[in-house]
Amino acid sequence: MPLSSEPAWPEGYRLIVRDTCDSTNAEAARIASELDYPTWILAREQTGGRGRRGRTWQTPMGNLAATLVMRPGGTAGWAALRSFMAANAVFEALAMLVPRSRLSLKWPNDVLLDGGKVAGILLESAASGDRIDWLAIGIGVNLAAVPDGLRDAAFPPVALGRDVDVEVFLTTLAGFYATQESILTRLGFEPIRESWLRHAARLGEIITARTGNEEITGRFESVDEAGRLVLSTPAGERRIPAADVYF
Repeated sequence: MPLSSEPAWPEGYRLIVRDTCDSTNAEAARIASELDYPTWILAREQTGGRGRRGRTWQTPMGNLAATLVMRPGGTAGWAALRSFMAANAVFEALAMLVPRSRLSLKWPNDVLLDGGKVAGILLESAASGDRIDWLAIGIGVNLAAVPDGLRDAAFPPVALGRDVDVEVFLTTLAGFYATQESILTRLGFEPIRESWLRHAARLGEIITARTGNEEITGRFESVDEAGRLVLSTPAGERRIPAADVYF
């Protein structure tokens, strides 16, 4: 299932390619105020990638390190829904290369391949009051190689292990993401949520969510209209806006 050699770059989006940078999200923060259009930043080499909660994200050569920086408007909660849109887009781009049955989505922002972490998504933003000034959607995909030194992670990293043209892959990914934005504009978050749930890992099963101050175990029932994890627990339903999930 090879990617098209000439996928079309989505209309209305720009692309900046850096030979090297510390972090595509950091680069997004530096240039956000100068941009007139949603812009993808691709780094051929990334030296200081970051994951959630300040974790290091390593990017061996041949893997994707990219960030979409944009001004979506609205509140932080509205902007944060783009984590699900990005996950859907990454899923579809990877499904061009491997069978869909091998892929799944782990709340809140990981893509799994055969149960291992093949891609991660990191949202960062700046706001004025309760309104978003800009949003950066950082995406790392292990296309060519598994990062070193992370074998004891709860979800060990995996890679496609294939020689994939990173710029072609990003063009495919950017097209799928643009489709998600179009759906959000025309139909709202509900069809995006439904698409994400169709590919959700461990839906209907018992999982554990660890927040900053508690551990909650229950049946994974759904994701609600605000993107919160919905668990059914012995103490009743819990809706969790942010946590690390384990199963």
